[in-house]
Amino acid sequence: MSAELPNLEHGLIGQFSHRIEPSQHKPRILLLHGSTRERSFSRLLIEEAARLLQHFGAETRIFDPSGLPLPDDAPVEHPKVQELRDLVLWSEGQVWCSPERHGAMSAVFKAQIDWIPLALGAVRPSQGKTLAVMQVCGGSQSFNVVNQLRVLGRWMRMFTIPNQSSVPKAYLEFDADDRMKPSAYYDRVVDVMEELMRFTLLLRDQQDFLVDRYSERKETAEQLSARINQRSI
Repeated sequence: MSAELPNLEHGLIGQFSHRIEPSQHKPRILLLHGSTRERSFSRLLIEEAARLLQHFGAETRIFDPSGLPLPDDAPVEHPKVQELRDLVLWSEGQVWCSPERHGAMSAVFKAQIDWIPLALGAVRPSQGKTLAVMQVCGGSQSFNVVNQLRVLGRWMRMFTIPNQSSVPKAYLEFDADDRMKPSAYYDRVVDVMEELMRFTLLLRDQQDFLVDRYSERKETAEQLSARINQRSI
């Protein structure tokens, strides 16, 4: 016996064609980095990205992971956890940058993501938001971290843009004033931030539509029906 066709509530085309007034505020971009070192190159790259995003018209905020407890090692009421979650809720797009440690993202970066739930009640902190991924390397160029960040972004149900940045020998790419030197690596960062802005402007007013799922609507309807039936008994 074949399954019945799902009820899509007036069809997807009808949902998409519903007029949505475009947001007038600046795109809100949260930037996360993966090191607490005094001269952290992932932080320096994030600061460079923030300058570019501001130049393109975004409002940016950088989260400082220093003092953030290990996941499950403190209550969710911890001030740094609440600060991070509030920033995620505030954002419409994000930039993630981690150094490569033993061929993988740093524990400092992963801890930040592990404190972000997929849902806070009826609110979805990360779902439907845009994401750009970057990494810094101490040696030759690698793409291990950006590949892992893409997996994380998909798991957090974010829209990770196609372009990305990987900076090898990052200690050679910043001057004494902690500004990134002109290079092909800098040009790539500009490309990535420009692309993030475009995708954010295209998608930010469609987030509710983009994360609306048939399976979740079906589950909610079944739960509501069960509660109604219990009351009628």
